[in-house]
Amino acid sequence: MAFFLSKFLLFLIRPLVWVMAIALYALFSKNKRHKRKALIFAVALLYFFSNKFFLGQVAYWYEAKQPALAHYDVGLLLGGFSSYNFEAKALKAQFAGDRLTQTLRLYQEGKIDHILMSGGSGSLLEGGPPEALYTGEYLKALKIPDSAVIMEKESRNTKENFKYAAEILKGLRKPDAKILVITSAWHIPRTKLLAEKQGFKHIDFYPTNSLSEKNSFEDYLVPQGSAILGWELLIKEWVGYVMTWIGLT
Repeated sequence: MAFFLSKFLLFLIRPLVWVMAIALYALFSKNKRHKRKALIFAVALLYFFSNKFFLGQVAYWYEAKQPALAHYDVGLLLGGFSSYNFEAKALKAQFAGDRLTQTLRLYQEGKIDHILMSGGSGSLLEGGPPEALYTGEYLKALKIPDSAVIMEKESRNTKENFKYAAEILKGLRKPDAKILVITSAWHIPRTKLLAEKQGFKHIDFYPTNSLSEKNSFEDYLVPQGSAILGWELLIKEWVGYVMTWIGLT
């Protein structure tokens, strides 16, 4: 039930849902003054959330910055960067695919000794194997040795990523392993808080796929769908951070 409610909450906090609700009010309102104001507000809200410049400025303030890297026993790759391609029966990278790309680079450069891929199925309706399993097949296809890969396929959210990862490391007699958590830059503030609450030590964070990119001219003026997606991710993180901070997750 809690998993279902969390998915429903994610629907409610989407900016496009707010815009649609206000637009519907404008459409059906019998008060002409209220109708006009609601329509103007809906258009202004849509422009704000579809503007990459506004998104980038807020994301730059919130996102984690690049750390000074050391050497790590384990690179903890958090799931949520891919889906399962049923036709090809293989991994299909999604918006946060840079998590996987940077993990591979860090491994090849010798910054991390092992890749701990943590990710089950976070989908409410879709089937398919856990993310860790088809990611493991992808790593095997790239000739990453089995001895360097650790799979965790039960977690459905970030809190469970840490819970099950800790259990696996304890079982492997690596409870004090030095860990580099690899995840999206906008995801790290909440991830840090979750790690602290679960008592993780010897841990650093490596940010990927930042939302605060360098802007081009059209980003200041032209509405873009990718900006709306970015706001969804940020708002989700803010809500999750507050819920974690007050102890509800």
